[in-house]
Amino acid sequence: MKPQQIACALALALGSTTVLAAQDSTAAPVSTPRLTVAEAVIAKSVVDRVPQDTGAAFPADVGQVVCWTKITDGSTGATIHHVWFHGDTQVRDVELTIGGSPWRTWSRKNIPADATGAWHVEVRDPGGNMIRRVDFTIGG
Repeated sequence: MKPQQIACALALALGSTTVLAAQDSTAAPVSTPRLTVAEAVIAKSVVDRVPQDTGAAFPADVGQVVCWTKITDGSTGATIHHVWFHGDTQVRDVELTIGGSPWRTWSRKNIPADATGAWHVEVRDPGGNMIRRVDFTIGG
């Protein structure tokens, strides 16, 4: 085969690859597993993976609260985030790994006595989408 024929064959082969790549790019996107929040509560503590003293209002001297979440439809190794807010200010972001389905997990937040008012925790999926919000109040 002459050099010109080789170059032409190579160009045709590469051109075919480009066309195939373009066809592949129209394939349906790979979906990520859907995580479902079966329960989400704020509590004073967790004992044996069960939230204790749950509520929507806590005294200013509570010291610490827990956001407890039960996830279903989660695949092992997936993650969620507990994003804590005091008012509209984000004060903490905790990444939690899912170990199966169903899966119970939680994060804690120390609450200074002067941090009264409206609080909430957003439970977010790996893409940052909020899948649950839990509102609560500290103090007065």
